[in-house]
Amino acid sequence: MGNNVDEVFIGVGSNIDPERNIPDALACLSKHVCVRGISVFYRTTPLLRPDQDDFLNGVWRISTSIPPEELKFRVLRTIEKELHRNRESDRYAPRTIDLDLLLFGDLVIHDENVVIPDPDIYKREFIAIPLSELNPDLILPDTKIPLTEILSKLSKENMIPEMTFTENLRRVVNV
Repeated sequence: MGNNVDEVFIGVGSNIDPERNIPDALACLSKHVCVRGISVFYRTTPLLRPDQDDFLNGVWRISTSIPPEELKFRVLRTIEKELHRNRESDRYAPRTIDLDLLLFGDLVIHDENVVIPDPDIYKREFIAIPLSELNPDLILPDTKIPLTEILSKLSKENMIPEMTFTENLRRVVNV
């Protein structure tokens, strides 16, 4: 990969003080990469845990020359730790911030540390819909399925757009 600059998409979510933690995570990330786009952020009900606070979910488009594994573990996970993310065995636990590497250029990686594209793109509307806002013509590199086809099987019904939050977030990095 060397000094090539790749277009990368990061899935973002928080249900512990998201109005503070998401902008803080964006400010941290922007010290390492160039933030190119921010989708609308949506208020969503927690999966399998309706007793938890709602999430705010969205997607960021960045460009970077940092390799995928380094981006995931040295940048994204470090930001999660700085914002007191507790990675428990319960993957549905509340979280201050969740930063997931969704797509990295047209790479397809399936190893024990990194899976790209993130398989949740195919089944989670709170990932696929914001991703489509940033790249509506996307064809997923692993299956060659257009994102529009995936969207046709998902519902936006339980997603509430948070436009004021989104606009304020875009001002953090001027996108």
